[in-house]
Amino acid sequence: MNFAIRAIGPNGVHSLHLEAASQEDAARQLAGRSLRLLSIRQVDTPTWNAGIAKLISHSGNTGFDLMLFSQELLALIEAGLTLTESLDALVEKEKRPAVVAILDTLRRQLAEGQRFATALAAQPEVFPPLYCGLMRAAERTASLDNSLARYIEYRSRVDQVRRQLTQAMIYPAILSGVGLLVSLFLLGYVVPSFASVYQSSSKDIPLASQLLMQWGRFVADHARLLATLLGGLVIGAVLLFRQPAVRNATRASIGRQLRRLPRIGDSLRTFELARFYLALGTLLAGGLPILAALKLCDGLVSTRTAQALNQAERLIGEGQGASAAFEEAGLCTPVALRLMRVGERGGQLGDMLARAARFHDGEIERFIARFTRSFEPLLMAAIGLVVGSIVVLLYMPIFDLAGSFQ
Repeated sequence: MNFAIRAIGPNGVHSLHLEAASQEDAARQLAGRSLRLLSIRQVDTPTWNAGIAKLISHSGNTGFDLMLFSQELLALIEAGLTLTESLDALVEKEKRPAVVAILDTLRRQLAEGQRFATALAAQPEVFPPLYCGLMRAAERTASLDNSLARYIEYRSRVDQVRRQLTQAMIYPAILSGVGLLVSLFLLGYVVPSFASVYQSSSKDIPLASQLLMQWGRFVADHARLLATLLGGLVIGAVLLFRQPAVRNATRASIGRQLRRLPRIGDSLRTFELARFYLALGTLLAGGLPILAALKLCDGLVSTRTAQALNQAERLIGEGQGASAAFEEAGLCTPVALRLMRVGERGGQLGDMLARAARFHDGEIERFIARFTRSFEPLLMAAIGLVVGSIVVLLYMPIFDLAGSFQ
């Protein structure tokens, strides 16, 4: 659990964040730093979307790149430098004040005798719980370089899936944007021009064209008002979506709706479980006990999956095996279940979970490719149908007029 704490010490009042099992544990950590507790508040566990966002990009507003930091730190440690010397080197080469402040805080806390994982956990906005958990496991096994390498591999695979999703959505997004702009141009400029021409004509026009012309006349008469309202709605939507609570609620609502779709819902669940298997496998391979690792994964899953995760934690705490607990809680795919059973027999559960994640990553890649090949033509057809319908309705009165001359 994470706690927001205010404490007083020899240098005055401090505001800090601590990761601890309970408030009593947090108080003991403060006592070890010669600090006296003033107030303590548990920080809410992040939602699934916020947890995934933190895993994907830990830069926040500071510009701090956790992936780059891990790569540079690993290179320096493998070169023979100690952890303190490595941080000194990173501080000396860094030019950005915000990043220097983060690294300097780490260096100062290590000089005060704190453990590396504890110093990382004091800055939860920069270093997520999963990263701190890996470093805590490294302290137990004296294998910081291995834990850094595992995290780098983990992030590389997460980033790879993210790039695939982004690339798959670029072309549909461009198509949708162009189609929307063309439709707005037709409805906002072309239709009002045709409406003014047809208004002076005494000819009867089809009902659908009449409705379109009425819209055109309305736009022509209230162009400024409509432009102001449209601009206000866009700005308001952007400002509203920038609020974390609204953004998370919107994403959660979209996620719930997508999960109800037959094929897409199954693929989203597989994607979520693959990320969970990868994170859990990375923590277990790093040396963390399974219950501690499961707690660190709470913020990486949706609310429904988090409930199943809590059930699995309870069953494992009662003595059940991980594969049986996951199967009962509904956290297993058929492939993952068999791999977990093999991992339990051979003492390689973390490696088997990582294998399950890689297997499902391949499934996700194939689904993205199939979805893109089928969705893009359908999207083009839909855009063509909308634009074509507007054009046909514009020219129907002209066709009728030409037919009357024959």
